[in-house]
Amino acid sequence: MSTGEEIIRIAKKMDRMVQKKSATGALDLLMELKNLPMTLELLQSTRIGMSVNAIRKQSGDEDVTSLAKSLIKSWKKLLDGPSSDKDSEEKKKEQAPPSQSSPEAKEESSSSSSNSSSRKEEFPAPADHLITSVSRAPHTSDSIRVKCRELLAVALKTGDDYITIGADDEELGAQIEEAVFQEFKNTDAKYKNRVRSRIANLKDTKNPNLRRNVLCGNIGPDVFARMSAEDMASDELKEMRKNLTKEAIREHQMAKTGGTETDLFSCGKCKKKCCTYTQVQTRSADEPMTTFVFCNSCGNRWKFC
Repeated sequence: MSTGEEIIRIAKKMDRMVQKKSATGALDLLMELKNLPMTLELLQSTRIGMSVNAIRKQSGDEDVTSLAKSLIKSWKKLLDGPSSDKDSEEKKKEQAPPSQSSPEAKEESSSSSSNSSSRKEEFPAPADHLITSVSRAPHTSDSIRVKCRELLAVALKTGDDYITIGADDEELGAQIEEAVFQEFKNTDAKYKNRVRSRIANLKDTKNPNLRRNVLCGNIGPDVFARMSAEDMASDELKEMRKNLTKEAIREHQMAKTGGTETDLFSCGKCKKKCCTYTQVQTRSADEPMTTFVFCNSCGNRWKFC
């Protein structure tokens, strides 16, 4: 049996444990995983990270929880690659004794060590979980809110990349829902529409960067809860909208400022004849020019062929 098949077999067993709400034997499965060689391709294709994370939440055994955390932490290093080597080199440089033996060098080393210790006290190292600056979402018994939190958590799992990021999707979904609820203070139609739009944009396969930014914490749950459709759009769609806006402005200015005033045309809206027209060759050279007419009174614009 290949390594991939072995991992899939363990993942299926863990999924059944989660469904039965029993983590008996989970420690043995985790020990098997620890001894198996893991690659980034296997991690993404087997989705084993999802199963291990579910077992970690399901089990109350400290050994199971700690081993699951260490596995996920080691798998996350597969994304770092060369950066981990740089970190180890930097640590070695920091630990190496200073080559200078002059009193000035000693003073500099002592001052740098004191500064580093003060920095450590002032900026403590963050914990292993994803979001450190946001407190956990309060518990709710409202069935609508609970369902919305579950749907948001599922939307965060749309891509396999969330496994390697190591985000707590359930907690993150709860924080997003809590931010939406705090804005509307109820679960009416506006609340539901806001949650639906978050879910749809998280599941958008053409805009994976939005979901990744939410998972990584680049976009906080409270910020994501208030983002407009334009803010959540993909970079490609934003660029398209920008170009369309520029084109609309250009055409509007061309019709208003670059045209010739005339009373030969009657506006279909206000019925007035105070108009400006511009002729543009939009088709082949042997075809007649297209006339764009702009009403100076009401701002109506139309094409006259």
